Amino acid sequence: MKSQLKQEAPLLKEAIRVGTVYLQQRKAGKFEPSDSLSIKVEAIYRLLVQDKLIVPLPEDKEDGNGMKHKLALWIEKQLPTDHPLKKN
Repeated sequence: MKSQLKQEAPLLKEAIRVGTVYLQQRKAGKFEPSDSLSIKVEAIYRLLVQDKLIVPLPEDKEDGNGMKHKLALWIEKQLPTDHPLKKN
């Protein structure tokens, strides 16, 4: 059972922003303006798993929603404790 994050949508948006920068710095690719959210989520998720920055989801849970939730959890842990997205 996955826990709900109160700020999951804005956390995901921040995870995509930070993940995109990370992807480019790692020279692992670059997103095109036409790339969908699902393409970005999956690419960032797979890179973070490959780099061992997040634990992969079980195969049967590896879907779009699971990946989005995992990215939101990842970025939440990266943010300083006083960040507005960490406020409940």
